Amino acid sequence: MYALFKKEISNFLSSLIGIMVIVVFLLITGLFLWVFQSDFNVLNFGYANLDSLFILAPWVFLFLVPSVTMRSFAEENRTGTIELLATKPLSDWQIIWAKFLAGVALVLLSLLPTLVYYFSVYRLGMPVGNLDSGGIWGSYIGLFLLSAGFVSIGIFCSSLTNNQILAFILSVFLCGFLYIGFEFIYSLSLFGRVDLFIQQLGMSAHYGSLSRGVIDTRDVLYFLSVIALFLSATKLVLASRKW
Repeated sequence: MYALFKKEISNFLSSLIGIMVIVVFLLITGLFLWVFQSDFNVLNFGYANLDSLFILAPWVFLFLVPSVTMRSFAEENRTGTIELLATKPLSDWQIIWAKFLAGVALVLLSLLPTLVYYFSVYRLGMPVGNLDSGGIWGSYIGLFLLSAGFVSIGIFCSSLTNNQILAFILSVFLCGFLYIGFEFIYSLSLFGRVDLFIQQLGMSAHYGSLSRGVIDTRDVLYFLSVIALFLSATKLVLASRKW
């Protein structure tokens, strides 16, 4: 499994896609936070915080994560190397976990450079360090868990087809629906008392809760459940091909 994990990471970083994901994420967030004169610009706020990063980043990852995961199984299915993988001394779960962890590692590599933003805002505060560090670290944890959920969804969508573009579109749609779809249904107030339950089914509510700096086990368990659900669904898809 470790060998496959290293191979996946190597494929990401040696290909244009892996490097482009990191560069595009940092470029978009950097320009909106520090250069463009928009509502996201940190310097226009008048007080030190990184709320803009955590509002913008999920939308960027909504498209970048599927672009990374779309080839995880779709390319294997297209070239037939999935059959070669099946002959290796690896279980389906080991293959799935190797690909999932490689995707999560790439997300982590994208997030680590943004710590520069944190230290910049920390120094810009008056007095120095006058910012809500608890909320920022909670937001980082929430963003990491949200992105890991996107990776699990992307891998599942990739396992359904041998077409990378189709896998990408399915993944963006499913990630988008889980992120804002339930929030939209909740805003319509159509189901009375059930509305709050519907809101809690979406990723946005739990991500927002973690962003307040309170690490609630219910929010963490929600994201872990989403990851487990889609990885299990991927396992089912792989197993169905052996029937």
